[in-house]
Amino acid sequence: MAALSRIRAGLWAAVALVAIAAAGLYAYTSMAGSAQAAGLGHGDYQLQTVSGEAFNRDSFNGHPSILFFGFTHCPEVCPTSLAEIASWYETLGDEAKNLNAYFVTVDPERDTAAVLSDYVAWTGHVTGLVGMPEETAKATKAWAVYAAKVPLDGGDYTMDHTASVFLLDNKGEFSGTIAYREDNATALGKLRNLLAKS
Repeated sequence: MAALSRIRAGLWAAVALVAIAAAGLYAYTSMAGSAQAAGLGHGDYQLQTVSGEAFNRDSFNGHPSILFFGFTHCPEVCPTSLAEIASWYETLGDEAKNLNAYFVTVDPERDTAAVLSDYVAWTGHVTGLVGMPEETAKATKAWAVYAAKVPLDGGDYTMDHTASVFLLDNKGEFSGTIAYREDNATALGKLRNLLAKS
C-alpha cells in the first residue's frame, strides 16, 4: 500500500513537471511570436502607388489600413479577396471612412502601374502598389509574405503567395490578419475592432 502511494506521488510529481514545462514553453513561444509579429512590416522597402507617388513603411502612418499581396493574373484568390474587401467597405460605410486599403503586386515582371491600376480601380477603395523586383522582395520579406513563381506549360507562369489580409493600426503596426474566405461576420468584427482602436 505504501509502495502504491509512493508510485502515485511520483506520477503526480511527473505530471506537475510536465505541466510546468509546457506552460514555460507556451509562454516562450507566445512571447517569441509576439516579438516577431511586432516587427512585421518594418524595413526599408521603396514602392510606388499606381499614380506614381513614393510609398514606404512610413506611408502607413496616420490611418488604419488593410494590406494584401497578390497579382493581376491570379485566377481566384486575388479577385475573391478584392471582392471581399469591397464588400467590407460597403457594409461598414462611414465607419470605414478613415480606413486605407493597399494591394501590393508580387509579380512586378507583368504588373505595371497601369495594369494594376485597372485591376483594382473597380473597388473604389484599394490603392495598388508596385515596385522594382528587388524592392518587392524587400516588402514581401518585411511582411513575412510567401511569394514564388510557378512555371506553367507553354513557358507561362503563375504565382503562389500568402493569401491573408493584414490589418495595421494608425501607426502602421501589425494588428492581426483576416484569413482567405474567413467568415464575413468575423472579418467585419476584426475590422470594427481595428477601427475602434485607431
